[in-house]
This record gives sequence, C-alpha cells and structure tokens, in this order.
Amino acid sequence: MLPWKRLLRPLAALLLTAAVAAVPAATAHASTTSPSGWNDYSCKPSAAHPRPVVLVHGTLGNSVDNWLSLAPYLKDRGYCVYSLDYGQLSGVPVFYGLGPIDKSAQQLSAFVDKVLAATGAAKADLVGHSQGGMMPRYYLRFLGGAAKVNALVGIAPDNHGTTLSGLTNLLPYFPGAEDLLKATTPGLADQIAGSDFLTKLNAGGDTVPGVRYTVLATKYDEVATPWRTQYLSGSDVTNVLLQDLCPLDLSEHVAIGLFDRIAFHEVANALDPAHATATTCASAFS
Repeated sequence: MLPWKRLLRPLAALLLTAAVAAVPAATAHASTTSPSGWNDYSCKPSAAHPRPVVLVHGTLGNSVDNWLSLAPYLKDRGYCVYSLDYGQLSGVPVFYGLGPIDKSAQQLSAFVDKVLAATGAAKADLVGHSQGGMMPRYYLRFLGGAAKVNALVGIAPDNHGTTLSGLTNLLPYFPGAEDLLKATTPGLADQIAGSDFLTKLNAGGDTVPGVRYTVLATKYDEVATPWRTQYLSGSDVTNVLLQDLCPLDLSEHVAIGLFDRIAFHEVANALDPAHATATTCASAFS
C-alpha cells in the first residue's frame, strides 16, 4: 500500500484539475491587455451611468478571458468598464485567483482606487464571477471598500464556500491534504466550505450597510456547490436563480459568467435598477 504522503499530491492535483476543467479553452491564449473597449482610463462615466464597473474574474481566470462577452455587453450600454488580474502565483502565468484571498482583496482595493481616481467617480460597482463574486466581500467588510462601492453583483459566487460537488469531502481521508493545498494554492483552500477564511468573512452576517448585493445562481452549478449556499442573507440583497427567469437556461458554473446573455441582462438590471426590464428567455437575444 502506498504511504499516505504519496497520495497527498495526487489529491491536490485532482482538486486543481477539477477546477481547471471548469475553465474554457480560450483561457490558454489570454493576452496581457484587454481588447479595445474596456480598461480605457480616459472613459468618463455618463449621467445615465455615473459609476464605473469593475469586473472581478474567478479562480483560474484572468482579466481578459473571463470578460470577453460581458465587458463589451456593458460597454455597449454606456458603462466605463474595467477588469483586473489578482491572486497570481509566482511562475504560474494566465491562471490567476490562486493566491491567498485576503491578499487578492488588497489588490482589488488598490485597483478600485485607481479606477476612481481616473474616472473621478465617488463610487464603483463591482461584478464578479465565482471567487470574484465572493472575494470583494472581504474588501467591503475589512478594507474600507463599503465607502467606495455602490453595488456588488456576484455571478455564481461561492459566498459560503464550496464542496466542488462533494470532492472536498475526500480531504479528511488524506491527512495533510488540506495543509498541502494551503501551501501550494491557498486561493483554493480558502474557498473550501468551513475554511478559516470563510469563517472570518461570514462571521457577524453576510453584508455590510450601504452596499446593494445581487447574487445570480444556476441550479446546474457543479463548482460552487451546493448552489443554494451562494445566496446571501441581509438587507438590500437580491438572490436570483437563473432558471426562475428562464426555465430553459441550462448554463452551469462557467457558462453563466462567460456568455449567458440572460444572466448579463440581469447584471444590467442590478447595475441600473431604476431602468430594469423583465429578464426572460428572450433576453438571450437582447
């Protein structure tokens, strides 16, 4: 029988592989600069859309590939749109969001300051996919972000951690496996349901005053599981199940963030609730 220690690295690799499998092939050819249309620091918010929108990618994503559809969608609707890379590990290109999440939140804080300084806006709106919908909550609660953010829209965010469809339940059978994850990919370890990071994040409530929260979930999510744990509790929270808007929508964890225009329509509603229109299956063609 193989010693336990020899099984630790395969288990860590299995967890990482499961996460990588959720990333589209397009990620492999990410560029370091965004296509024209967003991350334009000469953009000035309009009276109709007075706040810049900061897009926060998910685990193993990056500032370009995660937003090839949503960034132009919002830009075409008159928003100043920006995206950042965060959570980089030394020697690991393209696949980001793997560093300690509290440090990633510090990167977000600096980026929001940069965007606000460039645009002259008093506050920004944040839209994040997966980890990118959860991590900003640390910024809002612990790093002063609530004074600089009007709304947070989380697309399939793992707000209360994930079991990766039950895969993380195997960790107790491999002593030291979670420690190995923390040492090699702390951003993954922080997202496991019950982690020290999530315990701190969610202690005392899910939200902070003064920020509007929207969560968009799909019942077919295979990564941020169980999907109902994505929902937030608190004042000024709107939790939305995609299939309640369109029962025919089969998007899972990746699709809801990368190209689902039904979800995008609901993002636009969350950013501008005063002019929201009904989101239906027909929103896929809007």
